[in-house]
Amino acid sequence: MDAPPSPLVILMSEDDSKETSNGVDEDEWHLYASADYGAAESLENSEPSKEEEIDVEWFDGDDFYQQGDSIDWDAPPCPAPLGIAHVIKIGACDHCLHRIGGRRTQSSGFEGGASLRKEAFSRDAGLSDFDIPDLCPLCENLFDDVGNIVERIIETLEETQFRSMQLGIHIPKDLLQSEDAIRTKHGARGSKPLKASFAIAIQAEMLRKIPEIAFVKEYPDVMVTVDALTLRVDTDVRPVFIYGRYEKLARGIPQTRWPCRSCRGRGDGCESCEGTGLQYRESVQDIIGDPVKADMGAFDTSFHGMGREDIDVRCLGSGRPFVLEIKNPKIRETDLGDLESKINSNNPEKVKVNSLKWCHKKDVSRVKETRSEKSYTIRFKIEDAPPEDQIIDSINSLSGVVLEQETPKRVSHRRAAKTRKRKIVSISDVVVDDQEIQFSLRCEAGTYVKELVHSDEGRTVPSVKSVIDRECEVLWLDVDEIHAD
Repeated sequence: MDAPPSPLVILMSEDDSKETSNGVDEDEWHLYASADYGAAESLENSEPSKEEEIDVEWFDGDDFYQQGDSIDWDAPPCPAPLGIAHVIKIGACDHCLHRIGGRRTQSSGFEGGASLRKEAFSRDAGLSDFDIPDLCPLCENLFDDVGNIVERIIETLEETQFRSMQLGIHIPKDLLQSEDAIRTKHGARGSKPLKASFAIAIQAEMLRKIPEIAFVKEYPDVMVTVDALTLRVDTDVRPVFIYGRYEKLARGIPQTRWPCRSCRGRGDGCESCEGTGLQYRESVQDIIGDPVKADMGAFDTSFHGMGREDIDVRCLGSGRPFVLEIKNPKIRETDLGDLESKINSNNPEKVKVNSLKWCHKKDVSRVKETRSEKSYTIRFKIEDAPPEDQIIDSINSLSGVVLEQETPKRVSHRRAAKTRKRKIVSISDVVVDDQEIQFSLRCEAGTYVKELVHSDEGRTVPSVKSVIDRECEVLWLDVDEIHAD
């Protein structure tokens, strides 16, 4: 199935948006829910200092004249006719007049305010003699810029598919406080504050341009923040997540990108990595992620696996569960069957995937924190081998035992030094081939299987080395199955 055309939008009610987010862990989307970039503080209950009294002294009105007429600052609040007349006299724009006027009109916004202004002029012709100031004292003409802001948002997201949007507004605190003071004293009860009204105006214009878009309070496809002071618009396209399982069919491939040890990933002029910044040219992450980035127009990927195998270990069976995080995708939906085919044809002798499905960010922690039993097959070599029956019986005797494993030397630089207890659930299929021995086992998550064989200089007790009393050299190890889901 072909991906839907851009923009990919659907109409969702507020109830629908809440339903889709049930059970999802809170993350950074929660921070945008209130768009709290400088909340207005109520001035009614605070005791003003002397300096503040000087700042708001003009609100007394006794010495304030507009064209020779004193403004009645003790006028009743809107929606009383005198209240509306007062708001007109102090220079409110049509949008703010409708916003705090508290009167129902056939239109809203500027048209609704113009209607209220016309009614007020019919009651008092002298109101038309009052000059309109350059800046509205309630919004400083912010609502005049709504169309410009919406055009910038649409232009920025022109090639991006999305279903839902979340809006954040940053308005200077002093403007919020002065607007709150006027609206609280002279506006109608229940009239919306400036920040909420500005957001609603932007949303209304966006819906006029793109009727199917859904504005949600959490977990949007895109986040948009608007700075009302500079009119700067920032957009953040949220990642999408795909769950699946991967099989690693070749050895020598790390699960995720491994930065070059010499240049620490910088790459510039590094002879060791030839400027790539990578210790290994290939990784499971990129073999899977490169076709996904190309298909979805994404910037990059992050790989989250249910544990990881060593570089020299294959992962077979049904594969290891993983979640691929696709960052800044231009296309948010694609046919996963086709995508799976593209991945499996990218490097089929090394990595394949199966069971792809869309998932959520919460699945990242679920996959990373799940502890599942695993089945392995391991082959090792010894010298001066004892009788075959003795070898088989000795190895089988480890079935059901609980190992005590100190942190192996090979990972001591990145793992805490402690003793871990891990159970060997079962051992089977012991094969003795002259000096080489092979067996399969199922064990608890977190078991160091190589150390089970060679003991890591006695750090794992008991071990194959201890029960057959021979030095053991591991030849290879395969993960046969990860018993998850």
